[in-house]
Amino acid sequence: MARKGLSSQTLVLIVISIAINMIAGQLVSMLKLPIFLDSIGTLLSAVLAGPIIGMLTGLLTNIIWGLLTDPMAAAFAPVAMVIGLVAGLLARIGWFRSLPKVIASGVVITLAVTVIAVPIRTYLFGGVTGSGADFLVAYVHSMGNDLIESVAMTVLGANLVDKILTAIIVWLLVRNMPQRTLRSFPAMAAVR
Repeated sequence: MARKGLSSQTLVLIVISIAINMIAGQLVSMLKLPIFLDSIGTLLSAVLAGPIIGMLTGLLTNIIWGLLTDPMAAAFAPVAMVIGLVAGLLARIGWFRSLPKVIASGVVITLAVTVIAVPIRTYLFGGVTGSGADFLVAYVHSMGNDLIESVAMTVLGANLVDKILTAIIVWLLVRNMPQRTLRSFPAMAAVR
């Protein structure tokens, strides 16, 4: 990547992926669902173009989203970058080749996200971010758990469903892309 720069196909992929992230994320946010679906584009770019492009897509999504509509999104840029990195690495080692491996990828991504997201959500925002998961944090906290435990359980639970669903969506998208499109991404991990 450093030697040749970004191809026009990769730049278009990043732009489309950012749009997918923001549209899906905004829709879920407006509906106050306890999941996010704001990383479909990040996973897509990570699987097609590798972990660095996945990280870049996640970073740019959250920065742009933070500047345009939701300043809180910018604070979660490290989370989005980890999603792209881990998804890209898992795709490279073949974890997007079959449905069981895709589900396992969603679990691994969730664990990585939890490590990064819990401190951000807890210490920067007191557990409240305006998402549908806030209700779950409040509920778990009211059951006698301290705030960090409440946030951790909520982040783990919500992201487990979200990242597995996101990984399956991306796997299905890539499996159904025309071969001509897939040939535009020589760094693409084997998915079929």
